Amino acid sequence: MTLKWMAVVVATVSLTLCVTGNAVTLALNGGQLPLLVNLFALATAATAIVLAVLAELHDRLDDRLTALTEFLVERLREIEAHTGDRNTGFVEGYLLSHGQEAAVVPFVRRGRGAAER
Repeated sequence: MTLKWMAVVVATVSLTLCVTGNAVTLALNGGQLPLLVNLFALATAATAIVLAVLAELHDRLDDRLTALTEFLVERLREIEAHTGDRNTGFVEGYLLSHGQEAAVVPFVRRGRGAAER
């Protein structure tokens, strides 16, 4: 059982016990449960409700982050595939225009002296 549903069950049980205890005490004695018992039940229910809301918000945020991550990964794959095609066409065009014996060499960084090579 997830945290959200456990918190909902705790809140429901706490409120049910508070109402039932007050009804039984009213029927038997004509009074109510002590104030401390009622406050404890209400505080437990309120805390459980807040915890359930936070757990739901966390689940939604996690779902949105997962969807965003999947979208970004797919978009980066699409960009990488498109860029790879463009570079492949450039290299093939270069080799076709210069014959089969042409070699493709990488560019050297500018600003380096002969002593650093």
